[in-house]
This record gives sequence, C-alpha cells and structure tokens, in this order.
Amino acid sequence: MKKISLPVKLLIIATGIYLAGLASATAGWFYFQNWLKTPLDIDSQGYRYELKPGQSLSHLANDLGARHILDHPRLLRLYARITDTNKVHAGEYLFMPGTTPETLLEKLKKGDVVLYQVTFVEGWTFKQALAALEKNRSVRHELIGKSEAEQLSLLGLPINHPEGWFFPDTYSFSRNTSDVEILQKSYRKMEGLLNAEWEKRPANLPYKNAYEALIMASIIERETGHHSERDQIAGVFVRRLQQGMKLQTDPTVIYGMGDSYKGRITRKNLEEATPYNTYAIEGLPPTPIALPSAASIKAALNPAAGDALYFVAKGDGTSEFSATLDAHNQAVRRYQLNRRSDYRAAPPSLIKN
Repeated sequence: MKKISLPVKLLIIATGIYLAGLASATAGWFYFQNWLKTPLDIDSQGYRYELKPGQSLSHLANDLGARHILDHPRLLRLYARITDTNKVHAGEYLFMPGTTPETLLEKLKKGDVVLYQVTFVEGWTFKQALAALEKNRSVRHELIGKSEAEQLSLLGLPINHPEGWFFPDTYSFSRNTSDVEILQKSYRKMEGLLNAEWEKRPANLPYKNAYEALIMASIIERETGHHSERDQIAGVFVRRLQQGMKLQTDPTVIYGMGDSYKGRITRKNLEEATPYNTYAIEGLPPTPIALPSAASIKAALNPAAGDALYFVAKGDGTSEFSATLDAHNQAVRRYQLNRRSDYRAAPPSLIKN
C-alpha cells in the first residue's frame, strides 16, 4: 500500500472530523479523494473570477461556495493550508467546465490568469499608442488627461521626450495592469534592441549617439513603402547627412504640422519654420517622429552602400533611386505628373508620397 505523508494524514483526520456524517477518518479519506477530483458546478461558458490584490484564497473559496460552484469551501481552505498551496496570485481567472478543486488550486498557485493584448503598430506616434491603451478596457489608466511632463514623471524613464522610445509590438497583460507598466515594458524592449544594434554598428556613421540613430530609424519607418527598401532609404539619408545636404523628407514636415495636417503638404508648409521641417533645418529633427520597427533600426545602423541621394515613389509601393538631381527630376516627372500644381516644387525634394 502506498505510504501516506504526514500532511495528508492530518488532512484525512481533519476531513473525517469535518464530515461529521462519515463514520471514520478512512471514510473521510475516500470522500476527500473523490471530492478533490470532482468537477465544480461550472456551465459550458466557463466562470470568470477576479481575485483582487489583497484578497485571499479564503475569500475566493467562500465566494464560490456562496454561488454554489464549490462544495465545502472550508475543505478547500484546509487542503490548501496543509499542502502549502494557499498562496495565490491576484488576477482574473477563467475556470472552464471540468475544473476540479485540485486543478483550481494549481491554476491559482501558478497565477494562470486571463491575458489581454494591446498592439502598438510600426510607424505609430506616441499619441496613437496612448490612444490604443486608452481604448483598452482591461488596462488601468494612469496617464489619461495628464500633460506630457506628468506622463514622463509617472513613467519614470531616463528620457526627455516620449516619441520613438516604445517598441511597436503586441503586449500581453493581465486585467488592471497599468498603462505605465505596459509602456515601461515597451521602453525596455526598445532600449535593449537599440543598444544591441548600436554596439554592432559599422564605423563612420553620421550619428553622435544611439538616440540620433533612433531618430533616423523613425524617419526610415515613415518613408518606407516597401520593406526591402529600408536599407536603401537609410543609405540615401546617411549620404545626405555626410555631404551636408538637407534631408528634405515629408514625414518630418507632417509631424511638425501636428493636428493641422489634413492630408497634403503645400509650398507654404515647406517654408514654415518648425524644428521638424527638414526642408529648412540642417541635419536631423530634434526627436523621433514615430515608433520605429526593429528592421528600421537595423537599417539606420546598416545603410546600403551606393551613390543615390534622391528617391521618389513609383506608385506601386517601391521607389526610384537617383544619384543626381537631373535624374531625380526626370523620375519625378515620370511618376508624379498628377501632382496638384500648388503642392510644391519638385526639385530638390525627396518626393515620396
């Protein structure tokens, strides 16, 4: 006969005492064995239960007992105490048909909670990422209605501006995880990737630090129409920086326009002095303009070799790259003939859209 451990012996005795209608501890043992593996009274839809921070297994057992889902909640508490499974994780649980007292305790001990998801899309702005968090009802919102300075203070990150610092990805989380926690996780992922790629960078890139590479990656993200062209576009922008040419890229202008952008850029917009108007300023804008993907970060730090200094959208998702202004202007006329006359003068821009 299998040897019975001391905790189980104690449980047998306690069960026999608790189940007063039974004749002996041995009868209690058999009853307990059967009870432990008997499914709870859960319908086909399953039963959701949120165990809030600070609530104990006793609270859950009593609740399930009151709802006639669990028989003998006291027995569950006793078994959990004796077998050291009474330490449970807070969160939202989904108990499906077939759940037994034994598997219920296993789920609670592991913290096998229901997970929700939020996605930050490549090329989104920080504002769009915040909007996605705000729409998610499973998130605990701490940043809504706060100023940017207050948001940065709550995030507690070593950054002065939030744009570009949060890695675009899908994040899983349990109910009532805060937007701060999700963004902190996203930041750590971006920081780790950026630092790893920065350490592997080739020599002679025109960046003073990894942050400038992040800015460039965000521009590449917004300029790229076809994934295979990221490194070529990076090559164009890197060569322009190296040769002292202005970047002249539309997405930075659009970012600088903010909510006033209504779908197109005019000559007047290109003449407006903003820190992000790369038709007017030298070098990079002061911050990223979007959430760059891993591919764009790698492209910014591994630009394709070549002599192209210009590119223009061909209309099929790809671009025509040119080494000279004359060749670029010919490409512009070939692919951009239907532009409105008040849009802007083609040369010497990097017309993409």
